[in-house]
Amino acid sequence: MDKLEDMSSVYDFDPITGNIPATKVEITVSLCVLYTQGVETKQWREFGRTEVIDNTLNPDFVRKYILDYFFEEKQNLRQMFCTLGEIVGSPASRLEKPLGGITGKKCGTIILTAEELSNCRDSATMQFCANKLDKKDFFGKSDPFMVFYRSNEDGTFTICHKTEVVKNTLNPVWQPFTIPVRALCNGDYDRTIKVEVYDWDRDGSHDFIGDFTTSYRELARGQSQFNVYEVSNLQVLFHSPVTLLSFSVESEFTFLDYIKGGTQINFTVAIDFTASNGNPSQSTSLHYMNPYQLNAYAMALKAVGEIIQDYDSDKMFPALGFGAKLPPDGRVSHEFPLNGNMENPYCNGIEGILEAYHQSLKTVQLYGPTNFAPVVNHVARYAAAVQDGSQYFVLLIITDGVISDMAQTKEAIVNAAKLPMSIIIVGVGQAEFDAMVELDGDDIRISSRGKLAERDIVQFVPFRDYMDRTGNHVLSMARLAKDVLAEIPDQFISYMKSRGIKPNPAPPPYTPPGHTHHHTQI
Repeated sequence: MDKLEDMSSVYDFDPITGNIPATKVEITVSLCVLYTQGVETKQWREFGRTEVIDNTLNPDFVRKYILDYFFEEKQNLRQMFCTLGEIVGSPASRLEKPLGGITGKKCGTIILTAEELSNCRDSATMQFCANKLDKKDFFGKSDPFMVFYRSNEDGTFTICHKTEVVKNTLNPVWQPFTIPVRALCNGDYDRTIKVEVYDWDRDGSHDFIGDFTTSYRELARGQSQFNVYEVSNLQVLFHSPVTLLSFSVESEFTFLDYIKGGTQINFTVAIDFTASNGNPSQSTSLHYMNPYQLNAYAMALKAVGEIIQDYDSDKMFPALGFGAKLPPDGRVSHEFPLNGNMENPYCNGIEGILEAYHQSLKTVQLYGPTNFAPVVNHVARYAAAVQDGSQYFVLLIITDGVISDMAQTKEAIVNAAKLPMSIIIVGVGQAEFDAMVELDGDDIRISSRGKLAERDIVQFVPFRDYMDRTGNHVLSMARLAKDVLAEIPDQFISYMKSRGIKPNPAPPPYTPPGHTHHHTQI
């Protein structure tokens, strides 16, 4: 099939940042003015306000806000201050917070619910054929293909699909194709869809045969007399109908469906304590404890952790180190708990991990070699125990570099690819990271002993690409987190799909006892 040259034009992506929203989320609030905060400027700006409802202590607002939701970004909303991830990550995606205002006074609570817009996730599959297309070529045969456009609010058209070329025929039958409904009509079922038919030319000067218009609502009627279209062309009068042979629509489950259905994300951190990082007491060391600013390890940990923690309900994270000699006997370990507790390696929140990291730097001796396989297998053991879709494991490895056990690590990753887990590697320092790029598997899928990984589960990013000259780390850390986490929802979905796991239905919205008043959800 002829994929579009520019897939990004298929989605409504933001031309300024080039972002394709993961999905649109609708927020229902019980009151007020919603402010969103820009990542770059940190300016709060008013996003919208609800209508005022008089004389009630339990208002239910009609006004909804529609925001683009990105898993990989920290999206601050101000109201009583929370992140969009916090709402989405709450049970049934419903968050209650006390309203701030006058110190020491209770000002009531606000209830926020997030609802994904349903037309975001349908994909339509359809197939067309045509009869007696105009004989464009001297020899009386055409090489026809079709181009589909969705119409925009301002009356312009955006290309959203191109069929393959069917060679040498006037009665083409094109392959079925699947397209997100959002790409086809932006969720508006009555919006015009324009289809142009061309005769392909090797030199790229394709001849226009004719066009017709339809709408999603028309197409959804399936094969019927309504879906036979006369192709018209002002230059040439001829009759050649294009017929819809089949049409079906399937709802795609999204990352949010699973989170709402109760799937937990378990976040584990592994930190590289090999000697190549340099002596932590010296300022040149990557582990240097500068009293005034976080080192690269701490920064990367905080940037990624702050986003993932919204999806982990107990906020307890196992944190491991590798490549150090441990007290009292100086044995080398490649999976030791940062908090020193073998039985319970869990740290409380991102702050807890940072605390344990600082402590362990004072007690262990940096050593080597750089072995990844033990921590990968460590998390894989947990992931192997819950393959029913109720939990998903993300391992963040922060390392300075050159890996010693490449063969074992590849084998560990190929085995882990069958499990509900993803691995993020952040490379700090100035080493060559060729091995990491290979593990990432974006270009060539990783394999071990001739076995290919079932899916791509590794995402690698070099930390140095995010240190901006100006020293504005806030901005660069937001970008780091975004790039590091961008692949997680797709990796997550690919696991669930491959196992045929459907999300649990979200629990019904909570109603406090004695309240008949309910919160409407669209």
